[in-house]
Amino acid sequence: MEKIDLIMKNFIAELGYEPANAMFVRINSGKKLRSKLLLKIAGESEQSLKICAIIELIHLASLLHDDVIDDADTRRGSPSINASFGTKNAVMLGDILYSKGFYELSKFPHEIAGEISGAVSKLSVGEMMDVDLSAKFNEDKSAYETMIYYKTAVLIEAAAAVGAMLAGLDARNFKIYGKNLGLAFQIIDDILDVTQDAATLGKPNFSDFKEGKTTLPYIYLYESLNEADKEKLKSLFKKDLSEAERGWVRAKMNETGAIKKSIEAAKNLGEQAIKSVEKFNVDGLESIVKSMIDREF
Repeated sequence: MEKIDLIMKNFIAELGYEPANAMFVRINSGKKLRSKLLLKIAGESEQSLKICAIIELIHLASLLHDDVIDDADTRRGSPSINASFGTKNAVMLGDILYSKGFYELSKFPHEIAGEISGAVSKLSVGEMMDVDLSAKFNEDKSAYETMIYYKTAVLIEAAAAVGAMLAGLDARNFKIYGKNLGLAFQIIDDILDVTQDAATLGKPNFSDFKEGKTTLPYIYLYESLNEADKEKLKSLFKKDLSEAERGWVRAKMNETGAIKKSIEAAKNLGEQAIKSVEKFNVDGLESIVKSMIDREF
């Protein structure tokens, strides 16, 4: 992963603008799930490492824009770029990462460039879907699933597909793997926002609901409540919840099995992911699924 970080750093340094470098080095590059997945499938080479760096630049750009949209003060336990350098700089740095990523992507064969750029177009649509769904309490599970596919899973799907292309394997099977892994990953993220504390998450818990995100646990909870409790849950939407209100939500989620159902949904997607590529015997793909589901942050 250090090699990928160095390539990314060099990509930005090539632009020759020190303020961009200063902001970029303050970004926590995170778990690099997409890169780990691609390298598991394709192996390490100059080509695969550069593609990983491009995908990570694009992913980081989307997170910068996410933080601006959500007015987030922290990202992975550290001050967000918008909190440290201002909203305008965060948006422009995101644009720099996107554009540099696409410039480097243009040097690769059409099949690879097309797979990643197509995913990024969907990712941007997913950002808009997320904003639209945040306007009011969302009861529609299919709308939630479509949004998290576009916003989160498409870039993981593309990383898996490109890894398969580099390895000479059937990209269609690996796209199924990547899609299901991405969906499971986001569902677990949404569960952890409810179940974990702020110190573990590196950000305030219950922040999703405060920001207007009706995630799968809340949708399952809503489906199971009586009319009075449904109205109470909706009254808490977009609020900065008190400890008593957080306790009520957690208790109701445990009582109705909403958390358990959400975990089962993620596990089912993980099983589908593993099944889609088991015939290829690529070492480590099952462990990636399990590590993304059985985690605390």
